[in-house]
Amino acid sequence: MSAPSGGQTWPDVLSGLVQRRDLTAEQTAWAMGEILAGAATPVQIAGFAVALRSKGETVEEMQGLVDAMYEHATPLTVEGRTLDVVGTGGDRSFSVNISTMAAIVAAGAGVTVVKHGNRSASSKAGSADVLEQLGIRLDLTAEDVGRVARQAGITFCFAAAFHPALRHAAVARSELGIGTTFNFLGPIANPAKPAAQAIGCADARMAPVMAGVFARRGVDAWVFRGDDGLDELTTTTTSRLWLVHEGQVVEETVDPARLGVPVGTAEGLRGQDAAYNAEVVLRLLAGDRGPVRDAVLLNAGAALAVHAAEDGSVEDRLIDGIRRAEAAVDSGAAQATLERWVAAAAG
Repeated sequence: MSAPSGGQTWPDVLSGLVQRRDLTAEQTAWAMGEILAGAATPVQIAGFAVALRSKGETVEEMQGLVDAMYEHATPLTVEGRTLDVVGTGGDRSFSVNISTMAAIVAAGAGVTVVKHGNRSASSKAGSADVLEQLGIRLDLTAEDVGRVARQAGITFCFAAAFHPALRHAAVARSELGIGTTFNFLGPIANPAKPAAQAIGCADARMAPVMAGVFARRGVDAWVFRGDDGLDELTTTTTSRLWLVHEGQVVEETVDPARLGVPVGTAEGLRGQDAAYNAEVVLRLLAGDRGPVRDAVLLNAGAALAVHAAEDGSVEDRLIDGIRRAEAAVDSGAAQATLERWVAAAAG
């Protein structure tokens, strides 16, 4: 058992969590470092994951975990102000890939998107599954991922490739069969460290915690959750939004009706497997109208708003972002962006 100068050991860390004591960032960074180095046993990993989730994570604890992940991650540099659009998953809605489509639309509106994602964990098709179905190669080197961003204005960081050390936690996570803290790390550990992030979080308790991590890092972020449980800005009802700017977090409410967005239904957003969801992407970019388009424009509008980081009310900024997103789809710019992306990723 290794222990740093601070003297952390697994019994110290785990006993603290069992007694429902919050850990320091240094303690969680140590524990995650042990996991990522392959020095922790599956039992230690499972105990840590369950105990931390049961106690409830703090901003400082999550920051320590992310710090350790970055220390072990494959580095990636993409020049300029970049944007990520991603959801945590776990909402059990089995919806189409709204954040993936919103990312393509945002890139079509002219911002550089560096999307971080993985294969499906709780949905029928994760972002990686759908992008692969659309012809996007996932087996790119970090250098090629950066090149694709320059050539297409959008690129994808496959989490399994950029955080390969997480494989050491795979057995424990799989055998537990429940969501843990690990499920929330992907959206806040993008290897490119985008300056702007639009993040959906299905867990109402964790959304403000994630916002707090972004605030500590000085990132502009909108973290949101539909009041229907969707890990997106929803069109079926209102959503809660945690707006992060200049190290501060402000909570807002988003009402799609006030934005002129038609009220949708959960059924209207239902997806299927990767092939089906990929076809939905193509139809959207070709101009299909309906509930999927409404949800994508709303979420792409939020992504463009956070990237712009302008002053003004949330509603005004969303309305402007939705208009830009709509123009990107209707002009064919978003469709052309996907075509460039496929070509660039092919090498």
